[in-house]
Amino acid sequence: METSKEAVLLLNMGGPNNLFEVETFLDNMFNDPHILPIKNNFLRKMASNFIVSRRAEKSKKIYAALGGQSPMTQITFSLTQKLSKLDPDRLYVYAMRYTPPYTLFVLEDLQRQNIDSIVLFSMYPQYSTTTSLSSMSEVYHALKKLNYKPTIKVIERFYQDRAFNQAIISSIKQSIQGFDPSEFVLIFSAHGLPQSVIDKGDPYQKECEENIEILKTMLQEQNLLFKEVILSYQSKVGPLKWIGPNTCDIVKNYKNGKVIIYPLSFTIDNSETRYELCIQYKDLALKTGVQDYIVCPCLNDTQEFVATILGLVNSKA
Repeated sequence: METSKEAVLLLNMGGPNNLFEVETFLDNMFNDPHILPIKNNFLRKMASNFIVSRRAEKSKKIYAALGGQSPMTQITFSLTQKLSKLDPDRLYVYAMRYTPPYTLFVLEDLQRQNIDSIVLFSMYPQYSTTTSLSSMSEVYHALKKLNYKPTIKVIERFYQDRAFNQAIISSIKQSIQGFDPSEFVLIFSAHGLPQSVIDKGDPYQKECEENIEILKTMLQEQNLLFKEVILSYQSKVGPLKWIGPNTCDIVKNYKNGKVIIYPLSFTIDNSETRYELCIQYKDLALKTGVQDYIVCPCLNDTQEFVATILGLVNSKA
């Protein structure tokens, strides 16, 4: 009798694995109708080409400053290794939306291995059409193309999970060790979205706000008291109105103050955390006169995040 085999597929946007992949990454991202909502494929391709041509060199400089690649793939690989070690009855793999390993090829490999059950695990804690839905849609498109029909279980958000939020608090505690939290403003910085996306019903902003309330309660329970706790949004591009307040504007408000930032909507470090927060905004903070500026790392491949994922996966068993 053939035994059932289950895989857990971690889904994320990905990042360039080298400088040659930067244009491919940008091209794939801006050709995604969930990112650039232009219905006509030809017009979206034209708009994407224009955006990529304007952003490619700047993006290459960002990734060059990070050692020539995004840290996301390497960290995610380490995370799957740790998950597999603790849960050897399942196969833990990952797929990226815009860079290798692509969803189609990962699923093709699972099909070859006769995997008949897959847990789709979105690495985005809060749901958005631009991230979670985009990754899930790509999976279903690939499954159809492969005529592959495994049992599918879905974890598409987990911002309410207590273990996840406790892992965040542990990261904050570790980052502020040796300092007095009451002297610091704690900024939870989430990736921004155009206001038009939220106006169309995307729940992302609401879920970020709910996540902050959960974290505030848990911080108080653990007597970890900050001067202020603020939700802000980063990574704004283009002329459209984006949800706010903007993280860089918040940082500039604290001349002579002390700031600690946790990247709320990111689970794996990437250019938005390692470059935008750790380099670009740090430089801004120094020029503004912020006394202390601390950025917490993402949960990455920490044991607490491994335990969080295992708990969520087992809840679907």
